[in-house]
Amino acid sequence: MSDVTPWSEVVELVRPATVETIYMVLMSTLVGVVGGLPLGVWLHMTSPVGLTPKPLLHRVLGAIVDVTRSIPFVVLLVVVGSLTRLLMGQAFGSSAAIVPLAIAAVPFFARLTSNALREVDSAIVEAAVTTGASKFRIVWTVLLSEARAALVGAVGVTMLALIGYAAMAGAIAGGGLGATAILDGYNAYDDRVLYVSVVLLGVLAWGMQLLTDWVTKLVDRRRAVTNV
Repeated sequence: MSDVTPWSEVVELVRPATVETIYMVLMSTLVGVVGGLPLGVWLHMTSPVGLTPKPLLHRVLGAIVDVTRSIPFVVLLVVVGSLTRLLMGQAFGSSAAIVPLAIAAVPFFARLTSNALREVDSAIVEAAVTTGASKFRIVWTVLLSEARAALVGAVGVTMLALIGYAAMAGAIAGGGLGATAILDGYNAYDDRVLYVSVVLLGVLAWGMQLLTDWVTKLVDRRRAVTNV
């Protein structure tokens, strides 16, 4: 059994690992939102309650989204290893981990977006349709506007899920706090590094949840003022 790492060295280990974890989560969340938002809108638009119902296309899109979401992230890491190496030049490290994280985030956020748009009051949408507004205008000014608080919450849920996924990426040297917990903590029999890494992952999740809740309340407050 190895000696316990001094606290000064623990700090030096977890500090860059924390930055790496935040970097992985933020970058993959950005890609997830950019790719998942239009996919989620498309899912809603082609659904039976959408503006352009297309049952067959909706079922195909839904199947792709749900099947991709159902793949365990550890398996996804291995499956997209070649793609990661092609895009990033390597299959290890925090930057490389963004590829599978982003692939997992897109369908995840797409489904949350579709669910959020489904909750928009149909009467508001019908009123916009009767004014002769284009579908793009209805999506932008009605659907997304009315669902913005739910969409902010969806971003928060996605970020929380990605924190867990980023920790899993450490199992194959994906970088971040997950790698530190496994390689420098568990494998080195150093409980101090292990527990500090786990606590920091929890603190990150808690902090992101607080931030998301604050932004959601801010969006709701502005919406209420606008509607007065």
